Amino acid sequence: MPHAEHGQALEDWSRRLAVAEELVPLVGRLHREHGVVLSVHGRGLAGLSAVGLVKAHRYGRHADGVPLPVEDTLALLRLLVALRPGPGSVDVGELLAAHRAAGGDLEALVREQLADALGAAAAEPRDVVLFGFGRIGRLVARILVEHAGPASPLRLRAVVLRPAGPGDLVKRASLLRRDSVHGPFRGTITVDEETQTVLANGTLVQVLRATDPAAVDYRAAGIDDALVVDTTGRWRDEDGLRQHLRSPGAARVLLTAPGKGPVPNVVHGINEAEVGDHDVVSAASCTTNAITPVLHVVHERFGVAHGHVETVHSFTNDQNLIDNVHGGARRGRAATLNMVITETGAARAVAKALPSLAGRLTGSAIRVPTPDVSLAVLALRLERPTTTAELNDHLRRTSLVGPLRRQVGYIHSPEVVSTDFLGSHQAGVVDGLATQADGHDAVLYVWYDNEYGYSHQVVRVLEEMAGRPRPPRVPTSTAALFGADQAG
Repeated sequence: MPHAEHGQALEDWSRRLAVAEELVPLVGRLHREHGVVLSVHGRGLAGLSAVGLVKAHRYGRHADGVPLPVEDTLALLRLLVALRPGPGSVDVGELLAAHRAAGGDLEALVREQLADALGAAAAEPRDVVLFGFGRIGRLVARILVEHAGPASPLRLRAVVLRPAGPGDLVKRASLLRRDSVHGPFRGTITVDEETQTVLANGTLVQVLRATDPAAVDYRAAGIDDALVVDTTGRWRDEDGLRQHLRSPGAARVLLTAPGKGPVPNVVHGINEAEVGDHDVVSAASCTTNAITPVLHVVHERFGVAHGHVETVHSFTNDQNLIDNVHGGARRGRAATLNMVITETGAARAVAKALPSLAGRLTGSAIRVPTPDVSLAVLALRLERPTTTAELNDHLRRTSLVGPLRRQVGYIHSPEVVSTDFLGSHQAGVVDGLATQADGHDAVLYVWYDNEYGYSHQVVRVLEEMAGRPRPPRVPTSTAALFGADQAG
């Protein structure tokens, strides 16, 4: 590169970075004071550094062919701060794309698109209790703490742990503070053993002790009408989970595992309407959450006659580190040394969230020696023939525009591997270069962070149960950019 071009490139980068530095406090203020969750084509902006914001704007080229100018976002966010919108999700990429397509006055467009949110007051947040504090419990806690603020629809109030000896609280807080897979907690944590509380970024969490779900008096701790998140997986049927509702102050229960019997299995983005007024709900499994949205958009466009789901899944805490006795077949063999063939109910569970696929899918799983991020391979027989390019284009657009962009991601890179999907907020990410489609036969590869991506889905279901979801606001003119059938 000639010296002049090199100097210009560095100058352009410095200019974008300077603008992004002005964006950081605006993103934080809108999130903290107004409960506005900002994104660029589904990629969240809250908590990003200036460099992270520049990178998120560069992602806009996948939608519009060019990166989204950070200057345009700065003008939009200044306008939003002045208009003082109520809680909700605003996709900056789509809103600005709609403005470019329609032209005219930006403020007029924003007022039109966000009319229901402007001036709306934030409702009182709903109390949340985590019953159990394992892998999913701690990640849900991290997300709730990161989302906390005056306009947040949810407020983490307590964690219920088994009775334990001295020092247990410090150990539990340390596991929240440091995670070998997901890295350090972003913020500060203070432990008070005398009051049995943990203060995380200003969120005061009471630690209660019990083994019986019906033996906790939440009201005595100042907690009422609470959503109890059972992360233990010990009780999965309605009778077992209803034990929580016998505790004073508990109002509804969310299970972070597949529910049995009549318990609704909810995959957010697909059947969250099933939450309704049920007081016992399941967030299904990580695999079900990863594959159901992808199967939905494929079935909706091409029809899925039948198929097989093979999950290549990271080992989990229920496996043995070294060979030992285990109640499950093969799971007693060393998880860190072996690939282990096991069963999965994900294919059957898809039908509970997406009844149109009932009886059309089979499934199996292989546990592999990685601590997180899994891969689902969908071998499908389609009712309508397609090509690799057409199928990928449909999935790519789904990831950029419409109501499922928080669930379905898309990537087209020859170098990605499992660790590249650590920390993904989406339920599943389609690997476009691995897609194969020839007529009626198609094979899709879907990556998913089976811990963090799933935990975000859990929080989305919690917001539904609280009656305060943050639906993505999709500009009505988006159809002009991607076709009416893609706008969602």
